[in-house]
Amino acid sequence: MATKRPKPEEIVVKLRQVEVLMGQGMPRIEAIRQIGVTEQTYYRWKKKYGGMGTEQLKELKRLQKENERLRRAVSDLTLDKLILSEAAKGV
Repeated sequence: MATKRPKPEEIVVKLRQVEVLMGQGMPRIEAIRQIGVTEQTYYRWKKKYGGMGTEQLKELKRLQKENERLRRAVSDLTLDKLILSEAAKGV
């Protein structure tokens, strides 16, 4: 059975848990195992979400949604332009 992927908010919480455990003197590898992820996953998460707060995470999500919306708008306009140019050539 496949496991569900954690949400970005959950990832930020887990990264903070590792930092707290390391601050208490636990070795990094043990702290990573404590949160239930592999070392590779931890470092990938840290590269992407390291140092982010919840407000920054919300802003990232908002920007990603806006970017997707703008990409769709550009592709729709490009398609419309191609259709019009093909129609103009046919005249």
